[in-house]
Amino acid sequence: MEEEIDLRQYLQVLRRWVWLILGCTVVAALAAFIVSSQLPPVYSASVTLLVRLAPSSGINEYTAVLTSERLATTYSKMITGRPVMEEVIQQMGLPETAGQLAKRVKVEVLRDTQLVRVSVEDTDPARAADIANTIATVFVKQTQAIQQSRYADSLTSLQAQMDELARLIQETQIELERLGEPRTEQDKARKAQLESILAGYRNTYVGLVQSYEQLRLTASQSTDTLIVFEEARVPTEPVRPRKLMNTALAGVLGAMVAAGAAFVIEYLDDTLKTPDDVNRTLGLPTLSAIGRLEEGQNELIMTADPLSPVSEAFRVLRTNIRYSSVDRPLQVLLVTSPGPEEGKSVVAANLAMALAQAGLRTVLLDADMRRPRLHRLFGLHPREGLTGALLAGNTDGRLQPTEVEGLSILPAGEKPPNPVELLGSQRMRELREELLKSFDAIVVDSPPVLIGADAAVLGQMVDGVLLVVNAGETRRDMARQAVESLRQVGANVIGVVLNRVPTRRGGYYYYYPHYYYYQGYYGEEKAKGKRHRKRRRA
Repeated sequence: MEEEIDLRQYLQVLRRWVWLILGCTVVAALAAFIVSSQLPPVYSASVTLLVRLAPSSGINEYTAVLTSERLATTYSKMITGRPVMEEVIQQMGLPETAGQLAKRVKVEVLRDTQLVRVSVEDTDPARAADIANTIATVFVKQTQAIQQSRYADSLTSLQAQMDELARLIQETQIELERLGEPRTEQDKARKAQLESILAGYRNTYVGLVQSYEQLRLTASQSTDTLIVFEEARVPTEPVRPRKLMNTALAGVLGAMVAAGAAFVIEYLDDTLKTPDDVNRTLGLPTLSAIGRLEEGQNELIMTADPLSPVSEAFRVLRTNIRYSSVDRPLQVLLVTSPGPEEGKSVVAANLAMALAQAGLRTVLLDADMRRPRLHRLFGLHPREGLTGALLAGNTDGRLQPTEVEGLSILPAGEKPPNPVELLGSQRMRELREELLKSFDAIVVDSPPVLIGADAAVLGQMVDGVLLVVNAGETRRDMARQAVESLRQVGANVIGVVLNRVPTRRGGYYYYYPHYYYYQGYYGEEKAKGKRHRKRRRA
């Protein structure tokens, strides 16, 4: 049940602030669309490199694959390095630095493969493809050069020795040719010596050639292979900006920000806005919610527009008051509010008219001697009114009839210097009993509770107190303090009237009369039935 109440509260908050949420959504989406439309299109071209580990003995296949993946990760970091970027800039004549170019290059290792994808973004699709292919070519050459440098010194040394031996072999052969056919023993010995030396040179040269070729084979087998697996092609569609996605994301973000702001405002707002707020704060039922009257509209709405939703709300209030106390009829009602300017006089006047229209002889008593207003609402002369009646001890000639059949008014009369003493006097109690002999219901309009002690004094003499709060303006602490003040003197606070409820901010306000009638009476009966069924099951 608590979860249902919380959900309903959240939905009510969203309904009240739906204009803000929709507005922020539209503004954010429109701004994102305009900004995305003005941004230049960006294209992305990708080249794919294949990394193959050099064959090695002594390692299993899994280790070889893992090593290849790590090598690919290492290469992905080296591609955006300064040597590669500077070489690409030099070859293509790009007007930017190595750091600027690296920001436009994205390198990723394809998962569970030995492939490395290099993507380049540019406003020109052809240039993006050229830069990607150039990066791949430059990196392959630089990598091969680095790996071959490990054996370069050894190969150079062997090549130098081979060249030197070739020179010696050639010189020896020339000397043998110059010696010709030996005639003397000395020439024969020299020829034999040269042939022996030449044979040694040739044997050594053959050994050097074998060592050179073996070293070249070893270098080839121990070098990792890096080849261009797939060249970059000129892209046809831009990757940014994504107008639809940006617009949708901005709209969602705007709605989330607006909803968050609405909940923050609601959290920081300590005013009473809904019946749930009233029930949680005061522990009192909301007997009716009265809609806000339009500017310039007749405040006596029960006669000015009897078919309006506001008039229906007063009829709901009349009905709920009847069911508020079944054992003890509420003949004398006090209408008050925590503070001024909350519409209590208008509520009291229309409630009195609603009671009179239901066939009850009703008197409307203006006990607000500080700021009386009822005589102005009905266009009557104040005369002596309540003040004169209390001083004289009777109401002879002071009750004034109204256009509503069965409704009379006793205005406040002259402002006394001590209204609290007059209202708390024994004559006030006698006046109450006198009026009950001639009328079925008495509606008393009193000053606000927190202004003085008038409402507290009157609360002890009436059958029930009706507290009027202004929706969205009455603060919770003020309302709570007003209820505590009334209860301290033993007043019977029967419920709250939520006044001036906005009728255009959230559709549920349009059917509030039926809702509160159902919740105020039938809802309570339904709750009693549920409790009874639970006890029977137990």
